[in-house]
Amino acid sequence: MLVRLIDSMSTTEPLAEVFSDDSVLRAMLDFEAALARAEAKFKIIPAAAARAIAQAAHPEDFDVAALARQTLRAGTPGIPLVKALRQKVAERDSAAADFVHWGATSQDVADTALVLLLRKAAAFMNADLSRLQSVLLRLARQHKNTVMLGRTLLQPAPPVTFGLKAAGWLGSVRRGHARFNHALSEASVLQLGGASGTLAALGKRGIEIGEEVAKRLGLSYPDAPWHSHRDRLANVVCACGILTGSLGKMARDISLLMQSEVGEAAEQGGSGRGGSSTMPQKRNPIGATLALAAANRVPGLTAAFLSQMVQEHERAAGGWQAEWATIADLVQSTGVAVASMAEAAEGLTVNEKRMSANIKSRRGTVFAEKATLLLSRKIGREAAHRLLEQATDPAQERDGTLSELLQQMPDLRDLIDKEVLRKLEDSEDYLGVAREFADRLSGSGPTRPHRKK
Repeated sequence: MLVRLIDSMSTTEPLAEVFSDDSVLRAMLDFEAALARAEAKFKIIPAAAARAIAQAAHPEDFDVAALARQTLRAGTPGIPLVKALRQKVAERDSAAADFVHWGATSQDVADTALVLLLRKAAAFMNADLSRLQSVLLRLARQHKNTVMLGRTLLQPAPPVTFGLKAAGWLGSVRRGHARFNHALSEASVLQLGGASGTLAALGKRGIEIGEEVAKRLGLSYPDAPWHSHRDRLANVVCACGILTGSLGKMARDISLLMQSEVGEAAEQGGSGRGGSSTMPQKRNPIGATLALAAANRVPGLTAAFLSQMVQEHERAAGGWQAEWATIADLVQSTGVAVASMAEAAEGLTVNEKRMSANIKSRRGTVFAEKATLLLSRKIGREAAHRLLEQATDPAQERDGTLSELLQQMPDLRDLIDKEVLRKLEDSEDYLGVAREFADRLSGSGPTRPHRKK
């Protein structure tokens, strides 16, 4: 499947194939074939009719362009699909054609097809999510002791480890992955309700037939049809929104670390990746850029779906009709973010020397909190904070490191032990439990259950 040029930065080839015309048509025809076979099993329609319907349900035999034009006029893909399928069945068995779509309604085929497409898309997304988590776990363990600047509000802060940063990404992606799969599992249910959601056309065998259709399609059977109740799909949509936001956070971090004046990490280049049409020296954060683009799109799509949930009575006018395009765009955007960050993480280089140099370039100022705590025991918290503000004021342009400046201040010289002062700018001495947190996030350390208040 070739990705359309206009979609080339908002999907992947596998996901474009999932939502291709052939794939969508296949999902709808799979529903019709499964419905016919289930109804034949319970003698609602003749077995010969079910066979003829299944034999005619091949997407390559249908005119997709014609179906698309007719769908725009019908307001649902089900009507032109059923008409075309009846024509195909009639060519084999004229009597069997009357039993196509027996007892079902147009939204049944559309919703079930959408669920089948989501399940196919999830297989590709899960593979990429597993790739990403595997790489992040390796980075977290490999760089457990790689010290780097912490940054708050984009300004230098006390040191952290790159292992903790990678483990933070990992924890968020893991939670998002679990949330997505849980939502998808709940949404993987058949839609079969007939005209008003009662399956009246199937008499008292509606539930048995529905359970059989669901079994044939590998779906669960819900307590009742959900034509105007879209909460399960909304869960999937919101899970995608949260997951894409987590990937966007990771992408933002990497793109900032790649800035030449920071230079602490870099995505892989070469083979047409990350270059510039005018500047040969450029090495751009392409994976991060694509994930950030998705993170910009997905919140709007999520909001659009949530606004589509307000649906009237037993069948909506305009609500579910809007969902196909919204969900297709949203899932593909989430998928390209996952795939892009998996590729970025796999090729990520970490510049430990630059991380160390960036800490040293701050001349100890990032340890002002540590110095404040040491002085607080002698002169009180507020006085200590005020003195450290003066000592680290960038407008003063003082020479020397923080420890050297403190030694030059007569009022403080005797308040802090010289040995303690000498270790003031030792990053290893001010990492707290960064390694323990990284271990907990990466699953290699003890974790505690959340306590209920």
